[in-house]
Amino acid sequence: MNAPVRIGVVAPGVRIEQELAERIKALAADSFLDRAPQIVFHPQCFLSAGHFAGDDAARAEAFLDFANDPKLDAIWFARGGYGACRIAEAIMRGYHENARNKTYLGYSDGGAILGALYKLGFPNIAHGPMPIDLIRDGGVAAVRRALGYLVDREAESLELTVMGEGKHAAFNIMVLSSMLGTPLEPDLSDHVLMLEDVKEYQYRIDRALFHITSSPNMRRVRGIKLGRLSDLLENDKPFGASEEEMVRYWCEKSSIPYLGRADIGHDVENKVVPFGMWKR
Repeated sequence: MNAPVRIGVVAPGVRIEQELAERIKALAADSFLDRAPQIVFHPQCFLSAGHFAGDDAARAEAFLDFANDPKLDAIWFARGGYGACRIAEAIMRGYHENARNKTYLGYSDGGAILGALYKLGFPNIAHGPMPIDLIRDGGVAAVRRALGYLVDREAESLELTVMGEGKHAAFNIMVLSSMLGTPLEPDLSDHVLMLEDVKEYQYRIDRALFHITSSPNMRRVRGIKLGRLSDLLENDKPFGASEEEMVRYWCEKSSIPYLGRADIGHDVENKVVPFGMWKR
């Protein structure tokens, strides 16, 4: 029998509660039985320093502690929130080569670190559900989807179109926009770029799409697909365009092909998008 997959959980931004960690371990044991992964939550996940799960130094140290640990097979981001960009460059400077052998899974604010690692050539980066999704209605399915990917690379966990030809990547719109022009920005030439967001005003989404589609790097993507924009905030005046019309508008202005919808978002239906070429 193969050794169980060993998953380390860190919190690059906001803390989680100990109770959630125990629920995740119980769900993994129930879902995989004798093949259950070993899930280790770094103590840093439960620290509190203002908004953050520990100060910047503590969060960066915890991430590198697990990323550089040869006994772990994967790093799973506990949740989003805000804080990943504050420690991403420290991670880029401090990793050891065996950190490249791991799978990294998260989304939302964690995209800052995912993008940075992808820029460094890490081969197993993926946008997908996190432990915090368990607290959403229907979140059990989302977490099982993430575990299915981490343990077995289950095709059922994937945004189905990634199994086609070519490279793919997925980001939160606001996070990707904030990364452009910084040391965290990955080369997405010839990728299908999938975008999603949550709880933003349409004008802010529109402004970020202007920034993204104006980037020379982003103009080299193979095309853009729109995931779900959930719980959009109401403008004081109607914006006058649907979410898809906004994306089409900026794609047309920048000569980037618009490729339709993607099955990703800040919700329990969020599917896994491995960066680059899909490989089982």
